[in-house]
Amino acid sequence: MTGPRILFVSSEVAPLVKTGGLADVSAALPKMLAELGCAIRILMPAYGDLPLPPEAARVVYAGQIAGHAVEVHAASFQDLPPLWLVRCDALFGRTGNPYLGPDGRDWPDNADRFALLARTAATLALQGADGFRPDVLHLNDWQTGLAAALLADRPERPGLVFTIHNLNFQGNFPYEWFGRLALPPELATMDRLEFHGQLSFIKGGIVHADAITTVSPTYAREICTPALGAGLDGLLRHRAADLTGIVNGIDPDVWNPATDPLIHTRYDLSTVERKGANKRALRAAFDLPTVAAPLLGMVSRLTEQKGIDLVLECLPCAIDEGAQLVVLGSGERHFEQALVDAAGRHPRQLVFVTGYDERLAHRIEAGADMFLMPSRFEPCGLNQMYSMVYGTPPIVHRTGGLADTVHDPDDPGVAPEAATGFVMDAATPVALEATLRRALGAWRKPMVWRELQANGMRADFSWRPSAERYLEIYRRVARRSAGAAS
Repeated sequence: MTGPRILFVSSEVAPLVKTGGLADVSAALPKMLAELGCAIRILMPAYGDLPLPPEAARVVYAGQIAGHAVEVHAASFQDLPPLWLVRCDALFGRTGNPYLGPDGRDWPDNADRFALLARTAATLALQGADGFRPDVLHLNDWQTGLAAALLADRPERPGLVFTIHNLNFQGNFPYEWFGRLALPPELATMDRLEFHGQLSFIKGGIVHADAITTVSPTYAREICTPALGAGLDGLLRHRAADLTGIVNGIDPDVWNPATDPLIHTRYDLSTVERKGANKRALRAAFDLPTVAAPLLGMVSRLTEQKGIDLVLECLPCAIDEGAQLVVLGSGERHFEQALVDAAGRHPRQLVFVTGYDERLAHRIEAGADMFLMPSRFEPCGLNQMYSMVYGTPPIVHRTGGLADTVHDPDDPGVAPEAATGFVMDAATPVALEATLRRALGAWRKPMVWRELQANGMRADFSWRPSAERYLEIYRRVARRSAGAAS
């Protein structure tokens, strides 16, 4: 059966531009949907430093949108589905981080920038372009949520799906932006886009989409509670019948130790002993001594959400146990400085690399013995799945997608053949230290450790099951929209 036509809208798509997991999802999910028979176009801004070839110049739409001259260019890149790039150089032609200026702060015109992305999506959803008119508009995170509000009352619109990747990023702007963006007055109310005296882009998606998804079943439940609902839990409970948690997958074309071109030595389950060569290479790259001790890895934003403060408090435990740790990431300056200072005190056991480096991220997954991911909350998380596929059991907090994907051998009901990592029940230094000690104890038992590695490497984290669930939702909302228009 031919799938519906999907216009998939995101502010970032890997490997073109990436600040987090949204970019990975926005590449891998559309690829799998195309394999399942969907006709799909990915709509994203034409940022100033996209690595696109000259043929990315075919214009499929040109016009004035909210006072801006906009062109939409059709492009192809690697194995992604066809791209539609929103070109408005005054708003999107900047280089670097898509949301932050050189000073590390939000661009002051982000409301205007992503309102234009949403308005362009709404325009193309109604008019189509290049012979393609979507049955479903799939919007992702706050940067796109306004499109659902602009389309909700249009009977000829496609079905609307809105995915929450992280509820804490909401796209809230001062109330005067209602006027500055010339939004319809009826949207400036509590039951539409107004949120505690502000304009909320994410609320636009939650209120107006036909179906709301988020990136794991546990996170879908968590965001309906005051603890993790970020002030929107009441609205989400109201829309609970339309809210579905679908765990993200990972792209085996990118994350597969048997084919990964970025790691030192490739391996699979039958040759997992070759993983040791990656550990030796990672140590050699940073002049860490070769000792009979575990090597821990961490690739993360350095924020309290990700639990980097817990890691810093547990460093003495790891150091005393003889473990080594390689951390790749950037974030809050005081956490970066604390890691710099700790690495200075323990140069033979701790390496900190600031920023993000895709090649090093792969080498950490392949070279580490275990992976630290003690997030206070984690909508889905991808690194814990990368780690299991690479035979690197993760240490995680029982929250969101971490709870849905990592199975602790000490949990009741977890069979030995199902255990894949270590899960702590509280995001505290005491809990992390206890869980780290358990993991180190298991590492010292080669047969136990090899079984944990094998369980993770055999697990199916592919996108197909999740994409099939999205396809069910698409068909449902497309029928609903077609019924409303008739």
